[in-house]
Amino acid sequence: MSVVDYTLAGEVAVLTMRNPPVNALALGVRTEISQGLERGAGDAAVSAIVLTGAGGCFSGGADINEIASGAALTPPTLRDLQMQMEALRKPLIAAIDGIALGGGLELALTCHWRLAGRGAKVGLPEVKLGLIPGAGGTVRFTRLAGPEAALEAIVSGAQIAAEQARELCLVDAVADPVLEAAIDFARAIVRERRPLRITSEMTEHLHVKGSLFADFREKLPPSARGQLAPWKIIEAVEAACTRPKEEALRFEREAFVACRDSPQRRALTHVFFAEREARRIPGLPTEAAPRPIHTAAVVGAGTMGGGIAMCFANSGIPVKVLEVSPEALGRGLAVVRRNYESSVTRGRLTQSRADRALALIEGVTDYAALSTADIVIEAVFEDLKIKREVFAQLDRIAQPQAILATNTSTLDIDALAASTSRPQQVVGTHFFSPANVMRLLENVRGQRTSAQTLATVMALGRTLGKVAVLAGNCDGFIGNRMLMFYGSEAEFLLEEGATPEQIDRVMEGFGFAMGPLAVRDLAGNDVGFLIRKGRKLPSDERWSPILERLVAEGRLGQKTGKGFYRYEGRKRIPDPHVLSIIEAVSRERGIARRQIPDEEILERLLHPLVNEGARIVEEGIAIRASDIDVVYVNGYGFPAWKGGPMFWAEEQGLARVVHTMQRLAPTHGARWRPAALLERLVASGEGFRTLPAATAAAPGRGATGSGA
Repeated sequence: MSVVDYTLAGEVAVLTMRNPPVNALALGVRTEISQGLERGAGDAAVSAIVLTGAGGCFSGGADINEIASGAALTPPTLRDLQMQMEALRKPLIAAIDGIALGGGLELALTCHWRLAGRGAKVGLPEVKLGLIPGAGGTVRFTRLAGPEAALEAIVSGAQIAAEQARELCLVDAVADPVLEAAIDFARAIVRERRPLRITSEMTEHLHVKGSLFADFREKLPPSARGQLAPWKIIEAVEAACTRPKEEALRFEREAFVACRDSPQRRALTHVFFAEREARRIPGLPTEAAPRPIHTAAVVGAGTMGGGIAMCFANSGIPVKVLEVSPEALGRGLAVVRRNYESSVTRGRLTQSRADRALALIEGVTDYAALSTADIVIEAVFEDLKIKREVFAQLDRIAQPQAILATNTSTLDIDALAASTSRPQQVVGTHFFSPANVMRLLENVRGQRTSAQTLATVMALGRTLGKVAVLAGNCDGFIGNRMLMFYGSEAEFLLEEGATPEQIDRVMEGFGFAMGPLAVRDLAGNDVGFLIRKGRKLPSDERWSPILERLVAEGRLGQKTGKGFYRYEGRKRIPDPHVLSIIEAVSRERGIARRQIPDEEILERLLHPLVNEGARIVEEGIAIRASDIDVVYVNGYGFPAWKGGPMFWAEEQGLARVVHTMQRLAPTHGARWRPAALLERLVASGEGFRTLPAATAAAPGRGATGSGA
């Protein structure tokens, strides 16, 4: 079957890519485009050629599986095709509908002119896979839009809307319907005998202002410091400005190959596929179609409730926000308004989009106002008794088919479901703060949650623009259950001789935006201590008293200007008084303080995380080990270019994790022993990727290693 149609619109030949869902530039597509160009070039009756895509999409880019293989591509490669396009002596126009991303945009940029539909978006997102554009993207983008725009767009991997693309000279016009407009444009080009434009040879926008490249490197965020691709992109854009065309293209290709063959690319490709795999829930019956969500409601107008309401409104879904106190409701909605105002000021939202979203949020003070919602999400204080009262009330007023969801981060979904007459429609929807920004949605199944309810909240995640992962019901679910071991070990390391600044430096050097103790200060040490008080440890384990002593002295973190650090604004400053508190704890417990190597800190913080993750997989709390990677990359700041904790551990060697846990268990307790699954995998020489996915059948509350 043909994957590129060749049709005639009078004297204009139209090549239409048909390779759903995104017209990826696989070998067949490249071959048939090449054949179509040759056919059009050789037909005297054809005066111009238009290249477009079917299905409302130009092209989503290269086939990622081809790139991931690292093998030489079968000709014609995209670069072969571009050479053919540049040698063409007839006008070639791209008609961009939907998206033109990565190789798709590189293909369009090689055309002599480009038109885009009003809803189209273009971009070079390769950096998100640890790559740089490999088919002239940095050269042609820079020569059309200039180096400043190229740096901003390609290093971020952001998508650019059609009108902005026109302002940047990436497209020549914006019109609907774009194909008809492109055909008319092609005829005008021929009629006016305009000279053909070879974008890789254009130089009028190559002016470099001052120390542009040095300044841009300086302002890169800390999260980019350990990555390869962002720095290579900067070098390639600089080469596009300072070197001849062929030399700049060669430099880009060499940088692309270096990135393609790097561990970071492998890790980011793993995350890319893991996020897509997380959508698939084995064991869900095919008839369990998701229910449509037309209206929503949120109970609680605090930080989380307001952020969740914004998620619905941003997706075009009307949402009611309930607070029984008019004063609390007013405060919550005022925060929402300020968030939208800030987004407009920063250029992240247009005023019209912000106004449309705000109009979809309605504040109410009566539970009865929630009676028509298709889903109600409870986002009140993290207290089981209070939440059960809310669920009992919602059960009385919500329409019979409505889903009742909770935003709890740790509490028992089944205990909440027991407060209702509809446990099959009760589910966890754990958003991460700030909910309107963070990509992760950790959905949690209870013992009696129905297949349709699960299907609905997983589909809802996509509607809201979230990366949704399904978890089983246990204390802390996936992310927070593992995090307890990470946080505890940081304090034990303090007792043994590490300092807060050393621990945070090591973890930030690994790739986290903030180390564990800086995160504690940001979240509030009183919050962490409150959660700790609500947990019962096994008899052979303990908490370090360090956190309790900081809270007792009013060192709650950034909000009080002192915690594990002293603060001037948001700047953290090591505080000798904190070290004296830590040293006092060490003396009381008879612990001889010592110099702790950075590598030991890294292993003792991350290996317990992985060990508990293995238990979570074995218990079926996580469907796959890769789901844990998705949770930690999108919800807990684990560097995506390391692939997530489970992928990272497998790359490092699971035997190292087992060894660390064998050392820790004698002093830390039985739960710190190597997970049985880890021991089996090490003995067999296998890894997490060899394990079959668990089914969606809901297990009971996790007992092994759950912290329950």
